[in-house]
Parts: sequence; structure tokens; C-alpha cells
Amino acid sequence: MARSETIPVLTSELAVEILNKTLEELQTPQNVKKLDEAKDNVGNEMLKMMQFLFPIVMQVQMDVIKEFGFPNGRDGIIKFAQMLRSLEREDAEVARLNALIKTYYLPPVAVNTSESPAEERTSSS
Repeated sequence: MARSETIPVLTSELAVEILNKTLEELQTPQNVKKLDEAKDNVGNEMLKMMQFLFPIVMQVQMDVIKEFGFPNGRDGIIKFAQMLRSLEREDAEVARLNALIKTYYLPPVAVNTSESPAEERTSSS
């Protein structure tokens, strides 16, 4: 018989604690090695990053949130992500930490500061 899992209320303080713990775990030697090996295989290809890096980061986060009382597996991470999204709008530190975690599985965005989009359109015609 499956017991219903109670999900903790995600306060800003708890979110910051969980996100910091996730970042610590991502920086352990074994996770750095896993991530580095995956990065060697993907380069800057977004699809490959999502295919190879994202699951590693999500597994680390699932292990962390389980320690804080969230259900194990997909349901827990989805509920956590939904609560986190609403907290990000209200708390800059939560948004900053979550953005740091995303840098593990999203390619860096190159920003070209030398030309504005309007200049690019006129110079390329």
C-alpha cells in the first residue's frame, strides 16, 4: 500500500538551504568528474547538454531534496521545481542560486556587445 507523502512547505530559507546543498554536492570530486566527462562529450550543443548533463544535475538535486523531506524521484523534483519557480519571483537569492545550478547544464550565452540587433540587420543587407 502506497503511503501518501507529505511535501514540505518551501520557504525562501529552505529553498536557499537546498540550493546551496545542491551546489555543494555538484562540486564534490565524484560529481565534478561525472560532469566533466559529460561536458567533454557535448561541447556547447544545447540538445546534448540537456541529454547528458541535465540528468546528472537532476539526480544530484533529487538526492538533496529527498534529505529535506521531498518525495524521491520524478514527483518530488517536479513539485520542488514548481515551488521554486514561484519563490524565484519573490526572492533574488533563490533566483541567483537556481541560475547557478542551471549553468551546469545550459551552455553559456554569448552576448555580442559590439553591435545592436538593429545594426546587425542593416549591416548584413
